[in-house]
Amino acid sequence: MVNEKSSAGRRLSQVSDLLTFQKTATTIPFDPESTRFPTRKDVPRAQGAPEEAAWVWGEDDQLGRLNLLTPTRVLAASKEIRTGEMVPLNLPLDIPKVPAFGREQFEHEIKVVHPGLAFDDLYRLNTQSGTQLDGFRHFAHVPTGVFYNNTRGEDIMGPDANSKCGIGRWAQHGIAGRGVLLDYRTYAKKNNNDYEVFEHHEIPWDELYRCGKDQGIDIRPQAQGGDIKIGDILMIRSGFVEEHYKTSEAERASIGRRGHVEGENDPIRYAGVKQEEPMLDWLHDCWFAAVCGDAPSFEAWPPETVYYMHEKLLSLWGCPIGELFDLEGLAAKCRERNRWTFFVTCSPANVAAGVGSHANATAIF
Repeated sequence: MVNEKSSAGRRLSQVSDLLTFQKTATTIPFDPESTRFPTRKDVPRAQGAPEEAAWVWGEDDQLGRLNLLTPTRVLAASKEIRTGEMVPLNLPLDIPKVPAFGREQFEHEIKVVHPGLAFDDLYRLNTQSGTQLDGFRHFAHVPTGVFYNNTRGEDIMGPDANSKCGIGRWAQHGIAGRGVLLDYRTYAKKNNNDYEVFEHHEIPWDELYRCGKDQGIDIRPQAQGGDIKIGDILMIRSGFVEEHYKTSEAERASIGRRGHVEGENDPIRYAGVKQEEPMLDWLHDCWFAAVCGDAPSFEAWPPETVYYMHEKLLSLWGCPIGELFDLEGLAAKCRERNRWTFFVTCSPANVAAGVGSHANATAIF
């Protein structure tokens, strides 16, 4: 019966595509150039994949939703470049000086090649300590212990370790497309909600929707009549960076040193998107190429649900996550230009088996 319904659905999609000049993704592997993609509730599941997995690009895929950044979409996104103004989105590598979750501090040493005439740099850093991209090796689907597209822990460490789903594949493919900023912090303050960014604060979907409306954007996907295009790169400003720079060095260090324990009593607490069904549906059904925030965790921390947003995005859907992006200058430029979309590039480190990378991100207007 399920197969009969699936076949009927595919036939209806084929007829609709002929009439509307669209191309609907229905059969794995999906064609990245498709113009319609299924909703979270309708996406087909690859054989052996966990429930809710959207491993739709083929069994050998290592790019996930970066597949959506096709030459056609990148070319279309380049139309966002009108003035040529560039806005870097990266914090200094030593910010925060005391990283969250017990991560190592950035260390910089200058090496003398020839006294007074030539020098080199030596860096030591945890790629998760500053402006970062979380790769597919960063977070598994907790119930099964499986990473994106059936990558396993033994692929990452141990005698059989390899480069499957390493961040180097992203570097070789490239990341560029249309960025969309939701300045939730400004919207919240405008509506008398001056929440504490260093405490657990959930940003629900309906509030993001109203934030978008305030900016003149309908954040629903185009398939539902909204303004979000397939392959867009989402950025949400919670205000972490703004508040970080307002606090004293001692306060920053104290916040960074909060001990990490599993569960809702974790002393580490940050504002972020709410773990809820409407948010999951929206993040999935927009078919973003990547999602980014300005806090140490894209999702509200600690989660008060049985799941992490990280496992949904990374391991189940293959959607990259950016964190600790410096969105202050970007928000200012968007307000100045009264436009909230722009061209954006990221250049992750070309490390074959890398887990994550500093983002090297720039928005261009």
